[in-house]
Amino acid sequence: MTDWTSLLNRRQMLAFSGAALATAAVGPTFHVARADDGFLEIAAGPAKKKLLSEGTAEADLWLFGGSLLGPEIRVTVGERVKVRLVNNLEEPTSIHWHGIRIQNDMDGVSGLTQEAVAPGESFEYDFVAPDAGTYWYHAHNRSWNQVGRGLYGALIVEEVVPVFDREHDLTVVIDDWRILEDGNLDQQTFGSLMDWSHAGRLGNFLTINGVSDPEFRLSRGEKYRLRLINVANARVMPLNLATEKTKVLAYDGQSLPEPEEGPPAEFFLGPAQRVDVMVEADEDFSLNFVARDDSFPFARFNVTDSDGSQGHIVWKPAISNLPEPDLETANTYSLEMTGGAMGQMGEMIYNGKVLERSDMRETGQLWAFNGVANLAKEPFFSVQKGETVVIDLTNNTAFEHAMHTHGHHFRIVEREGAEADESAYWRDTFLILPRQRVKIAFVADNPGKWLFHCHMLEHAAAGMNTWFEVV
Repeated sequence: MTDWTSLLNRRQMLAFSGAALATAAVGPTFHVARADDGFLEIAAGPAKKKLLSEGTAEADLWLFGGSLLGPEIRVTVGERVKVRLVNNLEEPTSIHWHGIRIQNDMDGVSGLTQEAVAPGESFEYDFVAPDAGTYWYHAHNRSWNQVGRGLYGALIVEEVVPVFDREHDLTVVIDDWRILEDGNLDQQTFGSLMDWSHAGRLGNFLTINGVSDPEFRLSRGEKYRLRLINVANARVMPLNLATEKTKVLAYDGQSLPEPEEGPPAEFFLGPAQRVDVMVEADEDFSLNFVARDDSFPFARFNVTDSDGSQGHIVWKPAISNLPEPDLETANTYSLEMTGGAMGQMGEMIYNGKVLERSDMRETGQLWAFNGVANLAKEPFFSVQKGETVVIDLTNNTAFEHAMHTHGHHFRIVEREGAEADESAYWRDTFLILPRQRVKIAFVADNPGKWLFHCHMLEHAAAGMNTWFEVV
């Protein structure tokens, strides 16, 4: 999938990470309704945090709440999430609640569902969390810039009757950063057309929950849920969970009917994707990054004898209330993905104008959906609430893409060249390989204007955005 050559070499990585070792890297957790008016107030603003070892510079970052990894918000399914975003940045911003099926005006897409929050201003998000699962939130104005500087956090929606207690329910937020040798963030390459036209902004340094090479402490023989979240701008994470007793519980926040064996020896987690894994460890293990013919650990799980305090866990999956798509009555819409380096360009329209090569460099528009770069005035499609939609995508580019549907979960009903059947799983983000064709299906049951885009954030900025309407 993605190339490892843009990362620091293994020796550099281990040298950096050894000095930054952290124990039980659990991010700050807040429950909603902390303020008198019921809102949790989160400020987006600049902050200095050390990413590399002692003796290196603090990195100039943009963070929610001033913490490396924004405050983790935990609520119970059916509970209201009330967050007041305060913008202390020098540019407008907004928050998108990734994977949550909420009302359209709370989706946080600046320029489509709300106006971006100006510097010094605030905006109140207020919605009900309809599904238990693993979600996250991130900036959604100039996302390629703001997420890459650190504006994201986890949103965990717990079951009414928790399956795991807090000590056995671990959030694992994975990111890659592009760091200079002195330890600061490489700010000069934000907006690089090389990144925008190729694989996106790939970092050279990995963190989990804002920490390099963290150490989690587990009790022997007890079951834990690991909520893996990839928040990287563009990197597809090739991962290996080096322990035998594992089961997959959920994809993209949606529980499986029954736990499945896995994940396999090597699995890929695309940008914005999540997977919940249950582990029962008898000995120490690690989460590894797979690098061609080798792999290296970047999170360690140290196992000690249990005190016997945890009872037996009975898996009770959250009942999904997602409507099943009816393929026989579906409205099918074709989408051809073009552009990028080494790709099929064709005619590209941006803001109603056919772009010349010089225009592409000037505007940064390098990719297109059906020949249109970025948001057109007219929707990709418009359907009545309750209708089944099939999106038939063909990737005529030289790169993989992580496609994300706002406001809805879908099933992958067809994937060209695939051996496994993915139609049993609900997703909100899926990977499509170069020159591949994939069909997804969902019931358009959530009214409003919804974004459909590549979650390689540089690809989205450079044209891979469209929108559809449910009326």
